[in-house]
Amino acid sequence: MELVRVVSHNTHKRMVACLQGQIGTDAEKRHKKLPLTSLSQAMQDGGNQLGEESLIGKMMEMCGDAENRLASELMQHEMNIEKEILDPLNQLAELDIPNILKQRRQLAKLVLDYDSARARWLQATKSIISGTNTQSLTAKADSLKEEVDEAMNKMELCKVLMWNMPKHLLEAQADYHRKSLTLLESVLPTIQAQQDSWTEKPAFGTALDEHLKRSSREIALPIEACVMMLLETGMKEEGLFRIAAGASKLKKLKAALDCSTSQLEEFYSDPHAVAGALKSYLRELPEPLMTYQLYDEWIQASNVSDPDKRLQALWVTCDQLPKNNKANFRYLIKFLAKLAQESDINKMTPSNIAIVLGPNLLWAKTEGSLAEMAAATSVHVVTIIEPIIQHADWFFPEGRDVDFNVSGMFSMPAPLPNNVNHLTPPDYDSGTIERKRPGSMFHSLNQSHSYSSCFAKICN
Repeated sequence: MELVRVVSHNTHKRMVACLQGQIGTDAEKRHKKLPLTSLSQAMQDGGNQLGEESLIGKMMEMCGDAENRLASELMQHEMNIEKEILDPLNQLAELDIPNILKQRRQLAKLVLDYDSARARWLQATKSIISGTNTQSLTAKADSLKEEVDEAMNKMELCKVLMWNMPKHLLEAQADYHRKSLTLLESVLPTIQAQQDSWTEKPAFGTALDEHLKRSSREIALPIEACVMMLLETGMKEEGLFRIAAGASKLKKLKAALDCSTSQLEEFYSDPHAVAGALKSYLRELPEPLMTYQLYDEWIQASNVSDPDKRLQALWVTCDQLPKNNKANFRYLIKFLAKLAQESDINKMTPSNIAIVLGPNLLWAKTEGSLAEMAAATSVHVVTIIEPIIQHADWFFPEGRDVDFNVSGMFSMPAPLPNNVNHLTPPDYDSGTIERKRPGSMFHSLNQSHSYSSCFAKICN
C-alpha cells in the first residue's frame, strides 16, 4: 500500500505540471490564463489592425477564432481530468491509503492485545476465574475488526481506481484530441475557401490557367505589369533581358507582383529588374507558355528546311496553342516586336531577344542541367521565336495595335516614334489553312547562326 501511495503521489504531481490552466480555479478564469487564449487574442488583435480588406488580416482573425475555440476545448478537457482523475488520485494518495495504513497498524496492536487477553482468559477459565475483562477486550477487538474490514474494502476500491486510472486518462485525452480535430477539420475548409476567393494570390510558380481563373484576368499579372512598366521606361534600355538585374531588387519586385500590388512606382527606374521578373515568371511556370504538348511540333517545324514551309509550320503549331496560352503568347510577342523596333538603340534585335528570352518560353519536359538544356534546344528555340517576333502581325493579325493595358490597372505611356515600318499583314485564303508568307525580312531565316557563344546569356 505504501508503494501504491508513492506512485499515486508522484503521478498526481507530474500530471498537475502538465496542465496549462490554473488548477482549482473556475472555468472563466482558467480559460483566460491558457497560452492558447493569449495566442488567440494576439492573432485577433493583429487581424483587426490589418483590417478585413487584407488577406493576412482576415486569415489572422479566422485563425485566432479557431485558437480560441481550441482553448475552450482544452479548458474543458483539463477540468474533466481534474475532476475525474486528479481529485480521486489525490484522495487516494493523501487520505485513503494513509488511513488504511493507520488502521492496519491499530489492528495489529489490537490483535496482539486480543491474543494476550485470550491467553489470559483461557488460563483463567482453567482456574475458574471470571473472564469479564477478556469479554470486554474481545468485543473491542471485534468492533475494531469491523473497521479494519471496512478499510480493506476501501483499499479494494483504491485498487480498482489505480487499475482504471491509466485507461481513463488515455480515454479522456483521446476524447479531447478527437474534439480538437473535429474543430480544426470544420475550420480549415472555411479558411481554404476564403483564400480561394481572394484575388491576391501568388502568381510565380502557379499554372497559367489557375492564375488567370482565380484572378479573373485575361493576361497574367506579371506579364502585363512588366510589359506596362517596360513600355514606360525600358524600350530604349540597351541590353534589356540580357543584362542581369540586382538580386535584391528582383526579389522585391517578384514579391510585390505575387501580392498583386499596384504600388510598383519604385521599380520603373530599374527596367533590368522588370525584365528579369518577366523572365523569372515565364521560367517558373509549371509548364512553358508554349506548352509541353506542342514541344515536338515546335521542334519539327523549326527543322523544316524550306523557309516558306517552315514559317507555315510554325503558324500551324502556334494556332494549336490553348486559348489562354495563345492569348498571353500573342500579348508577349506583340510587345517583343515593339521592343525590336528600337533595336538601333537598345540593341535587342529579334535574334537577340530570341536568344535570351526563348529558353524561358519553351523547354523539354524531361531535361538535365540548365547548360544541357541550353545546348540541346537553344538553336531550335531561337529558330522558332525569332521569325515569330519578326512577323508578329502576320502570326497574330487580329488587331494590329494591341492595347497592352488589358486590365485597365495601368496608365498607357505616350506612343513611341514610329522609326521602323510595320510589316503589312499578308493576305491569306479564308477557305484553306495555307497562309501566304510575308514579303519581306524573311531572308534572315536562311542565315546560318552560331549560338554557342550565347549559352551564358541564356543561363542568365
